[in-house]
Amino acid sequence: TLQWETLSRQFVEYEQMAPFLIPEEQQRRLLDFLPLFLKAWEQSAGVIVFPNIQLLASEVSKLLTKEIKRNLNGKPAEEARLALEQLLQEKGEAEGGRLLLKSVYLLSQTDLRTMWNIIGSGLPAALMQCLYLFFTFPLKKISDDGETAEDDTQTQEMIVKIMLNMYREEQGVEELLAADKLQSLIIATASLWDQCSHSWKVSTGRVLRTISKAQTKNSIVYLQAVDCIKIAIQNLFKLADTLPACDVCEAASIVLCFVKDSYPISSALLTEFENNDGYQLLLKILLRCEGLKPNEGDPYLDEILDMLTCLTTCGKTELKVSGNIVHPQLPHFAFERTRSSGMTVKNLQPFQVLQSIFQKSNDEHLCGRILATIGTIWAWDTVNFFLLEWTLQPINQFTDIIHFKPHPVQVQFFKLVESIVLDLSYVPHEILKKVQYLIKENTVPFCTLTALRCLLSMTKKDPLFSDIFRDSGLLGLLLALLRKQAKILRKSAGTHLPGLEEGIEKELNAVMLKMVAALTVGSVRNTVVLKDYGMVPYIKIFLDDEHYRSATLSILEQLSVMSYEEYMSIIIGALCSSTQGELHLKLDLLKSLLRILESPKSHSAFRTCSGFNGLLSLLSDMEGALQDPPSGLWTAVGQNCILELVFYTLQGITAALHLDPVNSNFFQRNGLFEKMAEDLGSLGCFWTQGKWQIPLSLEKTRTFAEFLDAAFCSSEPFPMWLKNCIWILNFLDHMAKGTLHLESYFHERKPEMEETSSDDQEGPQAQEHCVVFKISGNKLPTWEMGDCAIVHPGAVCVMVRLLPKLYKEGHSQLSQEIQCAVVDHIKSLVKSEKSRQVMCGSGLLSTIITSCQDAFCNENHPLHLPLTRVFEKLASQAIEPDVLR
Repeated sequence: TLQWETLSRQFVEYEQMAPFLIPEEQQRRLLDFLPLFLKAWEQSAGVIVFPNIQLLASEVSKLLTKEIKRNLNGKPAEEARLALEQLLQEKGEAEGGRLLLKSVYLLSQTDLRTMWNIIGSGLPAALMQCLYLFFTFPLKKISDDGETAEDDTQTQEMIVKIMLNMYREEQGVEELLAADKLQSLIIATASLWDQCSHSWKVSTGRVLRTISKAQTKNSIVYLQAVDCIKIAIQNLFKLADTLPACDVCEAASIVLCFVKDSYPISSALLTEFENNDGYQLLLKILLRCEGLKPNEGDPYLDEILDMLTCLTTCGKTELKVSGNIVHPQLPHFAFERTRSSGMTVKNLQPFQVLQSIFQKSNDEHLCGRILATIGTIWAWDTVNFFLLEWTLQPINQFTDIIHFKPHPVQVQFFKLVESIVLDLSYVPHEILKKVQYLIKENTVPFCTLTALRCLLSMTKKDPLFSDIFRDSGLLGLLLALLRKQAKILRKSAGTHLPGLEEGIEKELNAVMLKMVAALTVGSVRNTVVLKDYGMVPYIKIFLDDEHYRSATLSILEQLSVMSYEEYMSIIIGALCSSTQGELHLKLDLLKSLLRILESPKSHSAFRTCSGFNGLLSLLSDMEGALQDPPSGLWTAVGQNCILELVFYTLQGITAALHLDPVNSNFFQRNGLFEKMAEDLGSLGCFWTQGKWQIPLSLEKTRTFAEFLDAAFCSSEPFPMWLKNCIWILNFLDHMAKGTLHLESYFHERKPEMEETSSDDQEGPQAQEHCVVFKISGNKLPTWEMGDCAIVHPGAVCVMVRLLPKLYKEGHSQLSQEIQCAVVDHIKSLVKSEKSRQVMCGSGLLSTIITSCQDAFCNENHPLHLPLTRVFEKLASQAIEPDVLR
């Protein structure tokens, strides 16, 4: 503070003495004062306590302006440029110039009033003259080592910073008009860009862009009066043929800034630009940007495109267009011309430049930027899409040539088309017709694929498209194409066709199937079309390929709405004809079947199409699949995957039996529960090798819930055969209660997240897309839910039939313990009176006795007492005297 007070007194003394001093002495005293001022500034970290700072700024700026003019006066341009460098550089002969420049640099960063004093000194025009000389006359001075010396970057930065601070203010721009160097500099950038000082290019651009943003009415009149834009355009036309594209973009972007930024004040410069072929110039320059490497010239190319985009809104009157809205349209579509945003298209000429570039260029980057620009214009105001499409028809015309463009441009284009529906909620019928024609011609398969994905996304948006694409003939076209591909697949069964089986062609088939699936979902009319085309035999050919299967099953499931019998015949037939190794095919078919069996109306068709026998044949085909260790074909299949197939097979049977007395009676009357018990018993985890010995006493006993917990939820080692047996018995338990079809134990997981259990080695060739079962917390107590009524007593009989097979050599103690636990659980199942009535009324008691004859006849058998207690519970409901006898 003391230092600033001292300086303030010294400056007051200087002010008082100045009127009485000759100019030379006055200048000397000011220059003597400035080093003290700068030192105080540096020591106080930029905090100033100086009451007369505005007057100081005025004095210093006037003196710097005077020195600049003195060094420029009467000298040729190159000599004047050298004199300025000597005046302002750090180690020049005249230290005063550098001192003045640094002082003004610091003072220009203080406050607005101080800046106004600097502007009023005449410095804006003086520094513009300096910039013009620095830019247009490159430094030719040679250093001691023989190389051209670089400009003093610190000096350049100070000059530019002062100019930016001054020209941000309209007053600073107005002061420029006193000299003629503004228009000279603008024209120089448009004519001497290849000859100017390389080190001053960026700085000159920064300064001119700052001036452009602060234009005033007077500055616009000034530039118009001297034909600045007209001359600049003429010069740029010449440069456009010789300079590299990125350099021309940089020069043109500066001129275009003045056109764009002046429009809110006056349309004069825009009119001058348009009347002198300015748009043709930009088209020529932008087309020269084809082939530029990524990021080469990007800032200036993007700047020109952004300014062109802004110019589309520069117009005095709204566009007068009348469009024809073609129906049908989406229910929530409403065409409202709301121009409150002020961002509607009023000038079509700049957009025609963008449109022409896309039509003439195949450059990926350039075309991509044009499409992004169009998306931006739509985002400003939704009415812009209609204004452009009803006048210039850009998207309509682009559709005719899109197959010539690079693949990324095709993807971007169809995303834009998709947004018309998804974002604008408008159905562009004319555009969709052209897209459909593109698909029909299939000139470029990748383009066809991308177009079809676009239409698929629209179809999922609203059911209306199911009608639109049927009436337009797209559905019929896709069915004809799929028929052709199905015939090729059928002829090439078992052979390798690279053209069909790999790459884009295969993906195109998959998307066509997805499209047909989307068109038939919820549309009986479209399903009728598919059936009338005789497509059912051809569609089912695609089931064999996993890539096509999901969409194919979706189509067939829609077919079931018309004919459950036809659907069941196809699915059951495919299940029965599948080979032992086609595990994923079987699983996908079963999951589809379960979705259809949710409808009770499908149960009869399932039965009449031999559905029960078909599913049981799957179990028969898995004989030995759960052996430990696995052998043969099953070595390459994880046991979790096999269990999943068992689960979905039993789920399908349970779903078909659910609340269906006819199916339940059929299943029981034909001995299919016995067949199920036989097939499950041959899976490989149950004992099938003759008699086995049972110890007479148990060291410990556990409930089945405890076994389940020990097997899957604890670290206790458990043999794989027993884990598999417990899972199958768990399935049967839920089947007996009629709830198995509601359960979900298996969840897909990604191969990279799989962990191989020490008890479940799937081998080096295990299938990658295997699934794992997960036990939810609420699954464990189900073994103790004795109050649940038995719905399917046959499933209980299956459990009893498997009871003697719960054995493994070397695990006698464990075998007896699990057997007793199962019997206790069966006893809990018949605890309720309703369950006992169901069991006794089923006529299956003799089956249970036959299955466990040894245990009933031998009082010393460990299962004798538990089984006897089961029958004691059933005695009061018994209606089979012969059985009891």
